Amino acid sequence: MTKKKKQKELLGWKLENSYATLPESFYTRLKPEPVPSPQMVMLNNALAADIGLNPEELESQEGIQVLAGNQIPEGATPVAQAYAGHQFGHFTRLGDGRAVLLGEQITPEGKRVDLQLKGSGQTPYSRKGDGRAALGPMLREYIISEAMHGLGIPTTRSLAVVSTGEPVFREHRLAGGILCRVAASHIRVGTFEYVAKWDTKEHLRQLAEYTYHRHYAGLESVENPYLSLLKQVVNSQAALIAKWQLTGFVHGVMNTDNMAISGETIDYGPCAFMDTYHSSTVFSSIDYYGRYAYGNQPTMAGWNLARFAETLLPLLDPDEKKALEVAQEVLAQYPVLFRQYWLDGFRNKLGIETGSPQDIKLVEDLLQLMEKNQMDFTNTFRNLTLNIAKEEANIGITPGEKKEEFNQWLQRWRRRIAHQRIPLPQIATKMKESNPSVIPRNYWVEKALEAVVTQQDFTLMESLLEALKNPYAYTEDQEKYAQSPPPFDKPYKTYCGT
Repeated sequence: MTKKKKQKELLGWKLENSYATLPESFYTRLKPEPVPSPQMVMLNNALAADIGLNPEELESQEGIQVLAGNQIPEGATPVAQAYAGHQFGHFTRLGDGRAVLLGEQITPEGKRVDLQLKGSGQTPYSRKGDGRAALGPMLREYIISEAMHGLGIPTTRSLAVVSTGEPVFREHRLAGGILCRVAASHIRVGTFEYVAKWDTKEHLRQLAEYTYHRHYAGLESVENPYLSLLKQVVNSQAALIAKWQLTGFVHGVMNTDNMAISGETIDYGPCAFMDTYHSSTVFSSIDYYGRYAYGNQPTMAGWNLARFAETLLPLLDPDEKKALEVAQEVLAQYPVLFRQYWLDGFRNKLGIETGSPQDIKLVEDLLQLMEKNQMDFTNTFRNLTLNIAKEEANIGITPGEKKEEFNQWLQRWRRRIAHQRIPLPQIATKMKESNPSVIPRNYWVEKALEAVVTQQDFTLMESLLEALKNPYAYTEDQEKYAQSPPPFDKPYKTYCGT
């Protein structure tokens, strides 16, 4: 038995790379750049087992060498993917500037998932960058992406983070790191933009067919599969963005190259969760004008979907005018779909099980009160959940000076709940399923990362990850992370880490 075959059996690799069978203009074949002395920093044992890998063997030297890009497992065909993107509205040619797609792991259930190494060295798309990543931002993506998974939000996930044994230079000298990211795929709106702009119609057709075969099975049998693909992507994005809004998540860099066709959240650079609710919340250090502020996210997703629809026009109908008309009809459904997912989600958060036209105003009035009184987004709904069965009008929320105004809203909400004739404990149980007790608050994320990077102390990070594993559990261990953090001395900022 060869060394590679032995390694494949021990580690559980079942790798293919169907993406590498597409036209070679879509990617560049290359291997990751080796690193001098990789060490395991964080391994997601549960995810490893779920996708058919052996966690113990991944922590061996052979496993670490693969996760660092120093060894290529059997079945892998490493490629850097080409794509384009509208970055803050400006169109440009892009690609995997510091990432390599190893291939697709076939899970025990027969599911196909991408394994990508992020921070694995320069590629033809690096645009003068070093192709590397700092350890801190890779660990941050690990925390946030796993928190998103715990919250039930479609997301790429983090299999492992390794240190590289070499520094990277940003504003300061930093320890280097590589993240192994797991995704349904890394096909983006920007992938379609790249092919539509610089490739052929036939190659565009191949990309579209590959995409719907991989993510939206069954479309091959419909009359116009490309139109159905557009409808599916519009629906999946409407559902995804609604989930972001329902948890106070701010992506921070909603460029078209960061919108996955699969409907997963991808790219956790300048993202963060709100503490105090405000619709104009921005965390990204480069979003100077608030293009991707919390309140703008639904609109910007619609804008990105329009760019996706434009790429499909040659496939939708040979008549350009008809193609445009059918695309516009589909896009017009996006705000309708989003609004329904959003409203249904807030109904769940407020314990409302039967729809009423009054519900939109009830939700919007609450959000206005939260913004006016600088209330904590997560804890407002958490407190409503924990105190719903109490009789007093003031249920433990301290909204500031406008207390009476908020009490009036509470009375409206109680009347709405009472109209359902469902026992309050039963409603509270349902509300717990929609209102997390804990989120990855910026205060705790930063403290955990600082402890790991400066002291190699993983205690806090492991404790935080455990609390985030099931954010709807409402356990005593989560109480520490559920409290509103002390105010920052200055507005919290996030960075891309590039």
